[in-house]
Amino acid sequence: MELKPNQAALILEANDDGEISVEMAAQDMDSLATAVCQVIARKLSCDEKFQSEILAALEDEGTASN
Repeated sequence: MELKPNQAALILEANDDGEISVEMAAQDMDSLATAVCQVIARKLSCDEKFQSEILAALEDEGTASN
């Protein structure tokens, strides 16, 4: 997938232990889309409350172990 200059993407990878790593891709590292992705990536990596909310939502949907 090739990103346009006004796009940014988060890349999430799950290992066999269920741990998630977060990476980001963007053509323009100074764009608004990149800034939003950076904030989300930081929250995914560092914000325990945010992580708990995501896990709870996954459990509610029955997709936490998929």
